[in-house]
Amino acid sequence: MKSELMIRHPLLDEIVVIDSGSTDQTRNIARSYDVNVYEADNILPHLQKFKGKGENLWKALHVTHGDIIIYIDADIKNIHHRFAYGLLGPLLLTDRIRFAKAFYDRPISVGDNKWRPTGGGRVTELVTRPLFSLFMPDLTQILQPLSGEYAGYRSIFESIPFHIGYGVETGMLMDIYEKWGLDVMAQVDLDRRVHKNQDTKALGRMAFVIIKTFLSRIERQLGISISQNLFNEMIQYSLFQNQLRPDIRTLEKYERPPMKEIPEYREKFIAKRKNRYVYHNIRSVVSSNDKPSGLE
Repeated sequence: MKSELMIRHPLLDEIVVIDSGSTDQTRNIARSYDVNVYEADNILPHLQKFKGKGENLWKALHVTHGDIIIYIDADIKNIHHRFAYGLLGPLLLTDRIRFAKAFYDRPISVGDNKWRPTGGGRVTELVTRPLFSLFMPDLTQILQPLSGEYAGYRSIFESIPFHIGYGVETGMLMDIYEKWGLDVMAQVDLDRRVHKNQDTKALGRMAFVIIKTFLSRIERQLGISISQNLFNEMIQYSLFQNQLRPDIRTLEKYERPPMKEIPEYREKFIAKRKNRYVYHNIRSVVSSNDKPSGLE
């Protein structure tokens, strides 16, 4: 990524890795490629601390400098620089597009070094797409609503809340759609994305958070009220010594407010923007996982 898009072709101005306390040498390896590495807890440290993908993406807004930000998951096994320039293209080629979302084929692992050509995106097909079909059919046009690769203008990202966990993509799509509509969105075919598939129980927890995020949005955006309080505990079962035991996890739905409401951010970006908006269009790439793959 860096050699192709910062050295050979100067398209990007920075690559940023946001780490949330990994213990696998992520930070040292990333720094060996001379990219900017931040620990999430050290960004806006006076705020209450959370762990989660959305938390890292939100905090990245404060430490990056670009007018355009590209978010790319760091656990992609077939990472390629097209993941960055593909998403950037629609934003540079038209004034109308303000947000670009990736779609791709997602092969699923069926054994050691064995893959079935399709089968990834299970939560999308079992949870997100049915919910969009029922309540917001316009959003069914987004082929991979939960894809972790997308790009957009800072003015978009700083204006919407970020769910701290797996609800971030669902909330982001619904909020952008509510504020600006489908006309500002583009989709980019990035061909194929290979990553480690999660087991069914992990996908269940992901689905739980996505459903709660969705329900909180339709209350506000569509005026559909839910007459009882929703619980925060996901109840699953595990087999231990031939006995089924409940596996109960508390999964909060906490969201960060729009970044432009944070005083430190306003001082850093908003105030300066008011004084000078002849601003060079810097691009930023943000990675927010625990593996630094694709930095070279």
